[in-house]
Amino acid sequence: MLVAGTLQTDNDQPTTDNMLKFFDPEEEQKIIAAIKAAELNTSGEIRVHLEANCKGEIMEETRKVFHRLQMHKTEARNGVLILLAPERKEFAILGDEGINKMVPENFWQEERNLMQEHFRHGAFAEGICLAIGQVGEKLKAYFPYQQDDTNELPDDISYS
Repeated sequence: MLVAGTLQTDNDQPTTDNMLKFFDPEEEQKIIAAIKAAELNTSGEIRVHLEANCKGEIMEETRKVFHRLQMHKTEARNGVLILLAPERKEFAILGDEGINKMVPENFWQEERNLMQEHFRHGAFAEGICLAIGQVGEKLKAYFPYQQDDTNELPDDISYS
């Protein structure tokens, strides 16, 4: 299941000149901490990726990155990718097939709307952190944390 949105701000100025400087180090650490906290409640795996050169349609690009990051290799197929393409002012949220088999079709719309609302005010990191928290809570109902759970994917933000 995949949902997409826009990164537009109220003043619609360019979001970044340099992809690696989209988040400052403090914001990056907050996002990583949000991922770690969310994954304490679920066996689900959450990743955030920033794509500098999104060439095709955002949803197709998100699927490609999902596979390139090997997110489809989690044991329960319960990975979630939040992909941002700041230069195109677009983002997408993609859940793996293990999630998609269990959840309603509009499962990610609440997170998309939450992120878009914060993005309009330029609060990109805050919007992502709040959405990650919600994703963790939602996944807990379907994929609760197990005592023998291992962190199958890195928690850091990936870039390309």
